[in-house]
Amino acid sequence: MLDNDIKQQLQDIFAKLQAKYTLYATVPELHESKKEFEDFLNDFASTSENIECKINDGTQLDFLLLKNGKETGIKFRGIPNGHEFSSLILAILNSDGQGKNIPDEALANGVKELKGKINLTTYVSLECTNCPDVVQSLNLMALLNSNIRHEMVDGALYRSEADALNIQAVPSVFADGQLLHAGKSDFGTLLEKLKDHYGSEVKPKQTETKLYDMIVIGSGPSGTSAAIYSARKGLKVAIITEKTGGQVNDTLGIENLISVPYITGKQLAEQLKSHILNYEIDMLEHRRVEKIISENNKKTVFTSTGERFASSSIIIATGANWRKLNVPGESEYIGRGVAFCPHCDGPFYKGRHVAVIGGGNSGMEAAIDLSGICSKVTVLEYADNLKADTVLQENAKSRNNLEIITGVQTTEVIGNGEKVTGINIKHRNTGKEETINIDGVFVQIGLAANSGIFKDYVKTNKAGEIEIDEHCRTNQQGVYAAGDVTNIPYKQIIISMGEGAKAALSAFEDNIRNFSVN
Repeated sequence: MLDNDIKQQLQDIFAKLQAKYTLYATVPELHESKKEFEDFLNDFASTSENIECKINDGTQLDFLLLKNGKETGIKFRGIPNGHEFSSLILAILNSDGQGKNIPDEALANGVKELKGKINLTTYVSLECTNCPDVVQSLNLMALLNSNIRHEMVDGALYRSEADALNIQAVPSVFADGQLLHAGKSDFGTLLEKLKDHYGSEVKPKQTETKLYDMIVIGSGPSGTSAAIYSARKGLKVAIITEKTGGQVNDTLGIENLISVPYITGKQLAEQLKSHILNYEIDMLEHRRVEKIISENNKKTVFTSTGERFASSSIIIATGANWRKLNVPGESEYIGRGVAFCPHCDGPFYKGRHVAVIGGGNSGMEAAIDLSGICSKVTVLEYADNLKADTVLQENAKSRNNLEIITGVQTTEVIGNGEKVTGINIKHRNTGKEETINIDGVFVQIGLAANSGIFKDYVKTNKAGEIEIDEHCRTNQQGVYAAGDVTNIPYKQIIISMGEGAKAALSAFEDNIRNFSVN
């Protein structure tokens, strides 16, 4: 099942394994995927003398990962190919103490402090680009805390089970039978949710404040650029970030990064991190900044892990996130009919009627994508005309199952308590209200600046963007901002990279010239 090139790559990846690993599998004798499952596991195990496969008769198709004959707490129900292939590879590498995704001591201790026995199940789609982040994070937690068990379930293979749980978005994480999380996430966010759900042992936290010459908050294109430019000036630099790459991770294809004809968002995020690691930059991932206090020319940053970091200069580069409708019913039905990623969640609406809110490029791209899966797609645009590029509009209008309604305001998402059943709209020109019966809503109305935590610290405009001057300075001395979180026009990757570099250079020059904000 695995071609020779992949096998060779796996041989190289697993060449330094120290422990012995067993893929301990069960499969029903008459299961339609029995041969595919067995071929996959046998091929995978053949790539290392330290990996073996044991297959037994059972009631369902699954396998446990054993290390030196003992359970690791990791289980796969399904065949982890597609985007989940990397999750299996990393499960073995992480069990062996290898991999760049292993969390630092502060985060690891947070996992170890979780209370009680914890059983986690993540339902995924093998086509979902966000699912591996969640699966790999929870697998790591199982390795760090022996009281945690985590299993990945292929929702397509166990469709009746997913339907019974009314799963309409992936990844969906269940904690001992209760829905804990739906949609994209990262290690830090999942850890916080587990702490809220199960509680954690209270242990002494860091008491000292770690000092840096420059602290960059955010690790997207602007944050990465700012950190690298600062490090190249010989400064001691730290990046505090929730997720490496930021919003770039959610971009499927990038074709306007000059000199790079095409790259996926995931690939770019990986390259950003790889570039950072070429320098002596402290990468503090999976942390959320909770507040900043300025005192005696020092800015102290407090994080969700209880740590404190201080510097005379800070660059805020937290980017932007998907904008929500903020109408009744939206929050209640996120993951149960309200979605933001058509690529990940579209397959759950095969043969159904969905609405796409937004007539810009992202909205039309989503509608075109969904029209190949859904029975009908209705695009709802607030303005009187579509804002998408002409080529996208023409593509959309050529599709028989795609309708476009302009000049309408979405006023409410309707559901039956379990899932979305419709949406209320209002025609702006006539005031007429209408209910459209649909099975899902994909919100594609642009981005909102991730500036909430800083609004009482630096000046922002009505849109929530941090106001900066031509040198990326904010109204706070020693505090700079760059990229999509600011009021610069044109939210583009290449512009954000330039703004990050400009912020770093401005901070350096201001420091050596003892510049101050009036």
